[in-house]
Amino acid sequence: MVTQQDSPYNWGMVVDVDRCTGCQACVIACQAENNVPLNTENLYKEQRTYSWIRVERYWEGEFPDVKARFIPIMCQHCGNAPCEPVCPVFATYHNNEGLNVQVYNRCVGTRYCAIGCPYNVRFFNYWEPVWPEALRNQLNPDVTIRSRGIMEKCSFCIQRIRRAERVARRDDRLVADGEIQTACTQACPTNALTFGNLKDPDSKVSRMSKDRRAYKLLDEKIGTDPNVIYLARVEEKAEAVHG
Repeated sequence: MVTQQDSPYNWGMVVDVDRCTGCQACVIACQAENNVPLNTENLYKEQRTYSWIRVERYWEGEFPDVKARFIPIMCQHCGNAPCEPVCPVFATYHNNEGLNVQVYNRCVGTRYCAIGCPYNVRFFNYWEPVWPEALRNQLNPDVTIRSRGIMEKCSFCIQRIRRAERVARRDDRLVADGEIQTACTQACPTNALTFGNLKDPDSKVSRMSKDRRAYKLLDEKIGTDPNVIYLARVEEKAEAVHG
């Protein structure tokens, strides 16, 4: 059996909440890169909208001293994923590179994985995807168009990962740090999102994951061991104390 110790890669992401402005550029980039269907008005009314990454907004303080807080949330690619053991057809599994993989043509749409996911990042495709004729040419040929009746989620832009790995094997080397950019990390104007190999101690994500601000969503409570690490927001009072 191939284990994660056999691979030189453990792909992960670091999200610096202090840098996020809630601009939603990551959401649009993900939608365009991965052929995510458009969320029309009718889908909103039917409560059938979805996106592979969302930016949650929180309000802090009392008027007039109110501040908006933002946090991007996508599939956490958990090392101990609750969604994996409940799938009856092995359509989702953890590979040896730290990715929670979704096999579309194996999925039968039981939605057990969505119930098991504590982050609400898995979505059921209720309707056959439709794009206006003017947008058909913008679809990514490297990503399949999923039919109705299956589960979808963030894949860390696995098509980009596989392309970089093929090039690296051809050149008889490992994938260099920063060589792979997911759509969301590439589009983020404030560099709030960073993607890379957590197994490489010299990679940017490895160094950032050891920051004192680092934490994982719900990990202490449910032990999911996510591959997405968040860096807490820096408060002005804390800066004044440590400044």
